[in-house]
Amino acid sequence: MWRSTNKLFMRSSKREIKRLLSSIKNMAASNYLQSEDQFLCCICLDVFTDPVTTSCGHNFCKDCITKHWNSNYLYLCPMCKKEFNTRPELHVNTLISEMVAQFRKAAQQKASSSSRRSEQQVFKPGEVPCDVCTETKLKALKSCLVCLTSYCETHLEPHLTKSGLKRHQLIDPVENLEDRMCPKHDKPLELFCKTDQTCVCMLCIVSDHKMHELVPLKEGYEGRKAALDVQIQQMIQKRRHNIQEIKDSVNLSKEEADREVAEGVQVFTALMESARGLNKLMDTVKEKQKTTEKQAEGLIKALERNISELKKRSTLMERLSHSEDHLHLLQSFPSLKVAPQTNDWKKVSIRPSSHEGTVVRAVVQLEETLSKTLHRSSSLRSRFPECRR
Repeated sequence: MWRSTNKLFMRSSKREIKRLLSSIKNMAASNYLQSEDQFLCCICLDVFTDPVTTSCGHNFCKDCITKHWNSNYLYLCPMCKKEFNTRPELHVNTLISEMVAQFRKAAQQKASSSSRRSEQQVFKPGEVPCDVCTETKLKALKSCLVCLTSYCETHLEPHLTKSGLKRHQLIDPVENLEDRMCPKHDKPLELFCKTDQTCVCMLCIVSDHKMHELVPLKEGYEGRKAALDVQIQQMIQKRRHNIQEIKDSVNLSKEEADREVAEGVQVFTALMESARGLNKLMDTVKEKQKTTEKQAEGLIKALERNISELKKRSTLMERLSHSEDHLHLLQSFPSLKVAPQTNDWKKVSIRPSSHEGTVVRAVVQLEETLSKTLHRSSSLRSRFPECRR
């Protein structure tokens, strides 16, 4: 019974081997990593560990199928439910085991490559993109002067590993690699002509640049760079000298501005003093005017009282005139003729208050102040023409 079972197992194993070999060929032909489902154990749902094959042709992890049969009374295949009369002896299928190992390795490499690719920076405006990327353009890591192509880290790998590509000259990524080709001969520009100050290819040497002084690109660059450095340093020194001149001018201007501000303060202070003098003059004049008005008011009241008294005498005379007693009229007339005691109004007069002294002093002081102010103002206008506006 065991012998027949073993033969059946061997025939099944051969069929499985043929199927797996065919699968390997397909993988090699398509250069494509097979689906993980082909290497999954249906019990633990993980990639095979120590894979074994039953006589019915199904594969399981050795530990998984062992535990499965240990927990059941019948020895059934978990996949097809085929029953075995006796418990089959299990041996690791070395072919599948090797395939699983290769699968794990390939999966790890793919994951590592994918991780590296995800870590690479996506091309952004202003950066050099990889010329090989077809979907998402990644940032180029190097440019090849032989291939005239820029590569990201992933696509650069052949240039770092393959002997034929290792000899290619790699530089930091640059745009417009076609500009590094001779427009006349379509060859790489490899030398610098110091005579004509231009880059040339190997064919240019024998055609247009015979007997010219030719140097490698690096030497030509270093010479041009040294000359440019000297020129730049001279320009820097000149600019620094200009900066110092400007700073000195600013300092002089600031000192002059400070002087002008001080003089301006003096001018306007004098004007403010003049304004205060004017206010004082106005107060003095107003005070004198009040005194004059008060004096006039007293005189007017006295005169009005005198007028009232005279009116009373006039009324009395009018009343007496209606009497026919002429003797009495003649006797009363002397008393009516005498005027009431009054001041000598002929000598009383109200003259305008004299402000001549106050005004003269104020005018003299104002003239002096204005003279000084105008002198300073003229000085300011001569130095600051914009003040005239």
